[in-house]
Amino acid sequence: MPDFISGNKKESDRYSLGICHKHGVPLVMGILNVTPDSFFDGGCYSRKETAVAHGIRLASEGADILDVGGESTRPGAEPVSLEAELERVIPVVEALKSETDLPVSVDTFKSEVAAAAIAAGADIINDISFGTFDRRMFSVVAKRKCAYVGMHIQGTPRNMQKNPSYQNVVLEVSRFLKAQATAAENAGIPAEKIAVDPGIGFGKNDRHNLSLLKELNQLEKIGYPLLLGISRKSLMGRLLGLDVEERLAPSLAAALFCMEKGVSIVRVHDVFETKQALLMWNLLSE
Repeated sequence: MPDFISGNKKESDRYSLGICHKHGVPLVMGILNVTPDSFFDGGCYSRKETAVAHGIRLASEGADILDVGGESTRPGAEPVSLEAELERVIPVVEALKSETDLPVSVDTFKSEVAAAAIAAGADIINDISFGTFDRRMFSVVAKRKCAYVGMHIQGTPRNMQKNPSYQNVVLEVSRFLKAQATAAENAGIPAEKIAVDPGIGFGKNDRHNLSLLKELNQLEKIGYPLLLGISRKSLMGRLLGLDVEERLAPSLAAALFCMEKGVSIVRVHDVFETKQALLMWNLLSE
């Protein structure tokens, strides 16, 4: 189990916060959307049986973490009720914990879903709002001694892409991530169990996204491991004129870029291809 989840520290770790990379290769978090409307594979895994089978496949392809999401956070997404999210997520978490030995993350900003997911065996809560949508989130995670990923978002999924605005996006995102991580620690979540995500595409235009990507070294200075999710995103479609089905190659390029910039976890749809690209690049770089 990766040290980020266990919270153990080793002198040989790449970061002092407890996240361990073998030979500097980031952890690969495989995306498992159990939703009908996610932007890439919405509806493909909305049934428990298909979701669990896909999770098992991602594990066989080399995933280090499985990230289960029961509510789409694509631009313009409509909110999902607590009951619907619980019904989608909890049976899949329970099954994956019995069928695989991988850490399971749950992508939610609702503290009730987080509590139920942890009770079902989830190891990580991945919160797009970094505790700002539900003020009880930090206490729920702290009480249950779970690992936590907090992300920056401007607005909500429903309105976040309507004219996002920043004076200095790198500085503002950095300050937010640092402030919320400090608040999470003050609420009882150990520093070594926290990772941060700048939220590419979440309340940012293309210029904002590129600035954050080019300045990942500045975000790394915050002092927490970085998670980055850029897999098959619309940024690539606009910049390169590609439909979502055509974005594998730029997604792999982005993963390699993240590796070179010291990102600790890459959240991806294409686990096998990403893992092999990272391992090969690492071999060539030794």
